[in-house]
Amino acid sequence: MNNTTEVTAFVLKGFTDDTQLQIILFFLFLAIYLFTVVANIGLIVLVIGDSRLHNPMYYFLSILSFVDACFSTVITPKMLGDFMSETKVILFLECASQMFLAVTFGTAESFLLAAMAYDRYVAIYNPLLYSVSMSPRVYVTLITASFVGGMLHSTIHTMATFSLSFCGSNEIRHIFCDIPPLLAISCSDTHINELLLFLFVSSIEVVTILVVLISYGLILLAILNMPSAEGRRKVFSTCGSHLTTVSIYHGTILFMYLRPSSSYALEHDMIVSVCYAIVIPMLNPIIYSLRNKDVTEAMKRIFRKCGCKDKVNFSQQNFN
Repeated sequence: MNNTTEVTAFVLKGFTDDTQLQIILFFLFLAIYLFTVVANIGLIVLVIGDSRLHNPMYYFLSILSFVDACFSTVITPKMLGDFMSETKVILFLECASQMFLAVTFGTAESFLLAAMAYDRYVAIYNPLLYSVSMSPRVYVTLITASFVGGMLHSTIHTMATFSLSFCGSNEIRHIFCDIPPLLAISCSDTHINELLLFLFVSSIEVVTILVVLISYGLILLAILNMPSAEGRRKVFSTCGSHLTTVSIYHGTILFMYLRPSSSYALEHDMIVSVCYAIVIPMLNPIIYSLRNKDVTEAMKRIFRKCGCKDKVNFSQQNFN
């Protein structure tokens, strides 16, 4: 990366300069972050620990939980520190690293959601061949490709953005180092960067959304041909959670990135960024837990085991 800039650090201005509001926001986002990490790690542990969840669908879900926990960790701790700091400074290389990781995990999530839609199509459209069509080699390849694609996409934008000159203001009107706010403060010509952003993000969005739409179109055909109402209900329950996540995530990504930097608006875009980078990682484990019967049953089994252990310990103490 060729650093030709005069700026050695940036200032993340964030939501507000009001001290009291910053304290309120600190505790709000701290609660969200702790819940996000605990819920997503809990979902990973649940998938690993329950043999009934040892199939590709839940392997994808556990990887999605890992991505969500990492995505939130890249952004939230720094933001929490800034709420309690007067300077809110982020070093040049730290800013580049934050952007690289955020774009990597954000892109990987898009690919994973598409892979999960394809997995549901294979499982529902031809269940007898599911174990063959979605073998370990296939789903490991899809997971690996999601991360490799995310890293390649991130490398392009990180190198393109941080090769610009930032000779004017170093104040980023945002909560983290994201591409649009950095392009907005650069004193270089950013037309190539905007073109790269539009081409790559639109291409990724078109491909991943098409995979989701085609997969669920074929799933819908399969559902209509199902003779059992119970079977249709189970499929809707399983796929509904995924469709909810896909709709929220891709909606915010399309709004945030497929626009020229001249239309960048501080208040609206920070709210959208909070939605896809902080709120969605919190919502995903809730959506997949509450709307997925297999996950809720696995949670009940865990709670029953814990309850039984407590009863045994209590009985042993009384006996002694």
